[in-house]
Amino acid sequence: MLHLTERNFKAEVLESSQPTAVMFYARWCSKCAMMRPCAEELATRFQAQYKFCEVEIDESEILAQSYGIDIVPAFLFFHNGQLLAGFSGLIDTDVLETRLHKIFRNC
Repeated sequence: MLHLTERNFKAEVLESSQPTAVMFYARWCSKCAMMRPCAEELATRFQAQYKFCEVEIDESEILAQSYGIDIVPAFLFFHNGQLLAGFSGLIDTDVLETRLHKIFRNC
């Protein structure tokens, strides 16, 4: 997964034409650590279709605040600079995959 900060978020997400999933996480968050393997698995399996990125909320606090991220892990889904959907909390790989395809079905 591509690591994002306030410096590269615009170029990698908002200016990208590729459907993009962004995981917001914190290093100290145990649920984020549990969620990471699921996100990495999907990033590997669907790298030709979707871009997968991550934002560490303590490192990019302004970015996290600008999207109202107050619970991690959280996912936001973008296409052509538009925020399509988002959710927070711990889910398994199958649920994440289903949501990913549903959100990006028209992209």
